[in-house]
Amino acid sequence: MEITEDAQAPAAPSARIATIMVNAVDADRLAQFWAALLGTAVSSRFEQFVWLRPAGPGAPQLAFQQVAEPTEGRRRLHLDIHGSDPAALRAHAESLGARFVEGHDIGDFHWDVMQDPEGNEFCIAGD
Repeated sequence: MEITEDAQAPAAPSARIATIMVNAVDADRLAQFWAALLGTAVSSRFEQFVWLRPAGPGAPQLAFQQVAEPTEGRRRLHLDIHGSDPAALRAHAESLGARFVEGHDIGDFHWDVMQDPEGNEFCIAGD
């Protein structure tokens, strides 16, 4: 599928890369390593997730997700895409060839795991 600009195309929902998520057997240790290397600090922790402060305004966060065993291959790292209308963003992604994998909730925060046309995973959530 070739993607080209088209003056007649409807406007796509707003989207931004909010987080680069890395699977880690020891999320706290890996977060401390990257925080020290990048000269930043841990900004928050919740359940199996640890987030670093972004490098600057508008920059994506680097975050770590605790997993039971090392993740092999392509699923070791994925992008979290946020937008003001996640349902519209998901529909737009699907119209471009993405596939829904599963949904998750932690408290009142919901995200959908998706796959791009080649099977690479990414997540969609609200701002």
